[in-house]
Amino acid sequence: MNDEKAVEIFKALSNQTRLNILQMLKNAETNFSAQAHVIKEADFEGGVCVSDIHKKTGTSQSTTSQYLSILLQSGLLETKRIGQWTYYRRNEEMIKQFSQYIGLNL
Repeated sequence: MNDEKAVEIFKALSNQTRLNILQMLKNAETNFSAQAHVIKEADFEGGVCVSDIHKKTGTSQSTTSQYLSILLQSGLLETKRIGQWTYYRRNEEMIKQFSQYIGLNL
């Protein structure tokens, strides 16, 4: 990971609600109801539907979508469309790289 990517991630995490989303997704099974459309065959276990994230954040649908987009662009989230639903989950590999970057550089 380079400094430019790290800055992008720091910016994504500089908002309390975006940070909360990432924290809630860490334990998606505990923080959200069962995701009916995410099946093992879809290979996206741990994914949470946008509408469920929206309900938890208490922000408008458009704000929630904007926040998810920022987290996705930073690489902290992954997304998958299953039917008419869009699901998000944490990108654990990127989070691991970011953690290592912090450990080595800060």
